[in-house]
Amino acid sequence: MNKHILIVDDDGEIRTLTSRYLAQQGFRTSIAANCAQCERLLVDMKPDLVVLDVMLPDGSGLNLCRSLRDRGDQVPIILLTALKEDVDRIIGLEIGADDYMVKPFVPRELIARINAVLRRTRQQESEPDVVGSYRFDIYVAEPARRRLTTADGDIVELTGAEFDLLQVFLDRPGRLLSRDQLSELTQGRQADPFNRSIDVLISRLRKKLAANTAETLFRTVRNGGYQLAVPVEIDRDAV
Repeated sequence: MNKHILIVDDDGEIRTLTSRYLAQQGFRTSIAANCAQCERLLVDMKPDLVVLDVMLPDGSGLNLCRSLRDRGDQVPIILLTALKEDVDRIIGLEIGADDYMVKPFVPRELIARINAVLRRTRQQESEPDVVGSYRFDIYVAEPARRRLTTADGDIVELTGAEFDLLQVFLDRPGRLLSRDQLSELTQGRQADPFNRSIDVLISRLRKKLAANTAETLFRTVRNGGYQLAVPVEIDRDAV
């Protein structure tokens, strides 16, 4: 069955044109003009992906995205942001959005982004978790539960984007990774030269993990990128 895309935007023309274009490309579509309509359609229709505007008349798309992730709803989300809303784009990725696009956008690029997100989602669903846990420094990361704890069992609260980035490093301990590589591995595309979201996520990870250890876990290499500077023990048998 064709994938079902929910388009959430308060601009009627954008809703109509986007819906029509996606339908021409073989997608099933539904539209919503605000957060309340979006919430209802998510329950009634269970779409495969949501194209979600950040600015809505009855609330913020960012808050809606955060609420969905807090409730455990992992429906893929592509945020639509205005040209200069860099902070919104960064926050959106931090709270669990899968991608973002800047308005005004080219419909063909939206199709490419939708297909990329759906492809990543299919891969995540079809590939079993071969790693039970990662142990590094005083931490234990469990990808199946998307949980990070200290050796004492205290939970370290991470956003979805933070955990995704951490897992990239845990899969490649000691390897120097550029911003482009990190963006490709976490978001499925190369980084925009002016996009600092990877740097922001690294900074947040450093602060959250530094609260429990004096070790320098992430090393910055000038003009090179970042690397995880501590050994990682991988347990492939844990459940």
